[in-house]
Amino acid sequence: MDLSILYRGPLASCNYDCAYCPFAKRRDSPATLAADRAALERFTDWVTRNPDDDRISVLFTPWGEGLTRSWYRRALADLSRLPHVGRVAIQTNLAATFGWMADANLDRLALWVTYHPTQISRGRFLARCSTLHSRGVRFSVGIVGLPAHYEDAGWLRTALPDDVYLWVNAAEGHVYTPGEERAWAAIDPLFSYSARPHLSAGQPCRTGDTVLSVRGDGSVRRCHFVDEPLGNLYDGSYRRALRPRSCPLATCDCHIGYVHLETLPLYDVFAGGVLERIPMGF
Repeated sequence: MDLSILYRGPLASCNYDCAYCPFAKRRDSPATLAADRAALERFTDWVTRNPDDDRISVLFTPWGEGLTRSWYRRALADLSRLPHVGRVAIQTNLAATFGWMADANLDRLALWVTYHPTQISRGRFLARCSTLHSRGVRFSVGIVGLPAHYEDAGWLRTALPDDVYLWVNAAEGHVYTPGEERAWAAIDPLFSYSARPHLSAGQPCRTGDTVLSVRGDGSVRRCHFVDEPLGNLYDGSYRRALRPRSCPLATCDCHIGYVHLETLPLYDVFAGGVLERIPMGF
């Protein structure tokens, strides 16, 4: 079967200091970093061995910034070269260097990049995106839809190549007026999907069937937002729990969750780029 895995280990440290992020400038202890590295290497080994003979795609969704850590760079490069891996991607602020990509298969690697205007200059960020583009790396770029970021988002859409998708995430707790929503949609035509939570209770969702969330200890859940365990990756117990499911939550307001709702057309919209948030045609 085709299996998509969202992996999140213990890592929660970040080199950025964004006011809207609870992990801003957080520093993990050496013990936590060692545990995160060991957990990621165990997960990478499992995917490499592929004990269940699945076609696997992976999105790394660390709480902190993963690409500043050598073990994430190595995992991305190693997994991208496996013939049974369809896609391997990571959410990142793009703070790391790019030398590791020389060892990666760019046909399978992708980056989900977020621009944080208070943390990096426009010129420096755009130069990094230009390097990715010139190397043929598949990536999307996004920004948090705060009012203070609107000018930066407009600049970014103009500055990026037309074939790079720019997404806008609704700011947590912000209610958008119809005029504000139209303004953001002029930058990201898909912004309406992010602008308000989706009613999800009882609605069919691919999570828990063909999409899974895996934590560093190997515990498997249907998604990051439903805490009920389905088993463990490493003893194979999760396999018995895989089946079509409806969502137990009232609403879903995060893209990595609602993109998998079968009531939304997003698998068609993002065909070929669901994990890395790249719509079809980009």
